[in-house]
Amino acid sequence: MISGMSLPSLSDLVSLKGKTAIVTGAASGIGKATALRLAEAGASLQLLDIDYDGLVKVKDEVSRYRVEAEIFKVDLSNKGEIDNFWNSIKGREPDILVNNAGIYVFKDFVDVDEMFLDKIMKVNLYSMFWMCQHMVKSRSGRGGVIINVSSIESILPFAKDLVHYDISKIGVISLTRALAKEYSRKGFRVNAVVPGGIETESVKKLKEKTLLKLELSKVITGVEFLSRLPIGRFGHPDEVARVILFLASELSSYMTGAIVVVDGGFTST
Repeated sequence: MISGMSLPSLSDLVSLKGKTAIVTGAASGIGKATALRLAEAGASLQLLDIDYDGLVKVKDEVSRYRVEAEIFKVDLSNKGEIDNFWNSIKGREPDILVNNAGIYVFKDFVDVDEMFLDKIMKVNLYSMFWMCQHMVKSRSGRGGVIINVSSIESILPFAKDLVHYDISKIGVISLTRALAKEYSRKGFRVNAVVPGGIETESVKKLKEKTLLKLELSKVITGVEFLSRLPIGRFGHPDEVARVILFLASELSSYMTGAIVVVDGGFTST
């Protein structure tokens, strides 16, 4: 009992029935895993990615949970496409926004040019800014849940040739905390998840490419990274998705402005 009220059941706390969630970067990796977990909890989905074929496959997998799932091909580096997407869902805006999409590309700092950096910032940071802005505008007076996905590289840079990526992802943390401060009293809960060492499809492809090209410096970095993981293994996208589900649900009703690290203990070493 709390103040004379009965405690809600665990099943009620984790349930997302009657709610709608946007997931960006939903065609693979953490985004796909998140879509599946939110659907399992009962949420209707609006899935965004530039990879439409990947979205079709995810929608097919989600169908086993018997929830409504819409898919949208959106280039998140293009604000016009973001605006068009929100205009297309007027009247059925989401209760939950998961900003997961991001670009993870290695490039030597001295070789980064304006076009490359602009693309990284537009996808990794600016898209989250615009998505959050639309969320706050469209749900004024109703509130909602926003979950932004950052990276441990923003907290503890480890790999070489990722300066551009690191600065984009530390911006995600600042965005999250600033929005939590400004909008939590207006009914919004805004939190960030900070994954690290997660074996997504893109990471697997990167490993294969690195080995094929015999890029020894990256191989050594990978071995050193694994050796520093207290948990002794890389993580699965679903292990991040479970944390996102927690933050999306009423299980985390008193959390806002939180930065939740999901990294197998890497940043603790």
